[in-house]
Amino acid sequence: MRSSILVVDDDEKITSLLRRSLAFEGYEVTTANNGLEGLKTMMSGEPDLLILDVMMPHVDGWEVAHRVRSGGSAVPILMLTAKDEIHDRVKGLDLGADDYLVKPFALEELLARVRALLRRKPDKLEANTNRLVFEDLALDLDSREAVRSGRSFELTAKEFDLLHLFMQNPRRVLTRETMMERIWGYDFSGESNVLEVYIAMLRQKTEAGGGKRLIQTVRGTGYVLKGEGA
Repeated sequence: MRSSILVVDDDEKITSLLRRSLAFEGYEVTTANNGLEGLKTMMSGEPDLLILDVMMPHVDGWEVAHRVRSGGSAVPILMLTAKDEIHDRVKGLDLGADDYLVKPFALEELLARVRALLRRKPDKLEANTNRLVFEDLALDLDSREAVRSGRSFELTAKEFDLLHLFMQNPRRVLTRETMMERIWGYDFSGESNVLEVYIAMLRQKTEAGGGKRLIQTVRGTGYVLKGEGA
């Protein structure tokens, strides 16, 4: 069965190019010319992948991503943006996007990103494995809620994915490359410090209220979930 892709962009040249190119690669392609049209299309049937432009009138790509995630959808989102600033990239990722590509982009790179996102499969969980616990930190995989010492806190989509990875691998050193591949689907370690930004945000949330640090830095390698001095 062919994978379905929804392209939302107000630039007709972009949508036309992607429609032809993705169809040639064997994908089933639907396009929308603005954010509202894209949201309506999503309501009629969720695609396997959403390619979403950021800068659109009325409802921009950030708002579309927010509404898609708020509605409970886990569809992979690839954002297209003319903004190359790190805070703009992090904003999109923080809203639930899985990847981003800066315009103008090479078609070959976009197709590679599409393949990487479509290869990712959600974890299959048994009924008795919907809650992970490490020391006084617990992660509920159904409600996506984290609790530490009786204090619950919310996680963004990427924060949840990152903490989930840590708690699946307690006391195991995870390299930066492994984490980038597992969470973002490809390695762009030379382009930004987005991983470090998310580690800092996770630490802030898990250590609020005076909790000891659980996510430790292994210099020159990556990070590990363990208690201090463990």
